[in-house]
Amino acid sequence: MEIFEAYDLTETVWSAATLTGHDPKTVKRYVEARDSGRNPYEREPRPKMIDAFLEKIEEWVEQSKATIRADVVHDKLVKMGYPGSARSTRRAVNASKTAWKAGKRRTYRPWIPEPGRWLQFDWGEGVVALN
Repeated sequence: MEIFEAYDLTETVWSAATLTGHDPKTVKRYVEARDSGRNPYEREPRPKMIDAFLEKIEEWVEQSKATIRADVVHDKLVKMGYPGSARSTRRAVNASKTAWKAGKRRTYRPWIPEPGRWLQFDWGEGVVALN
């Protein structure tokens, strides 16, 4: 039996938890999420310390054309008052660089000549026999 079926049947968190084999706190969290209109099966993203500095990181990645190193970014952020770890900075810089590179990626388009329209030849040296 699912959590919502059990809760709708019994209308108590404790009984629904007993029927489904879940912890009562889990049942309560799911029911409260459903009642407030949120999707109970998805978690909300937790705020991170680096969120306030993401715009600056993206600006530096754009200026450097994704060549700036994460340790350099971390040193600059610490001077600006960032209290987080170097690992968090590396994750944010990597995500920013990946997004920047995805937007700047060159696409390969091969040249396919139309028959009889284009002539291609090599300027190499060798014996040429023309009939």
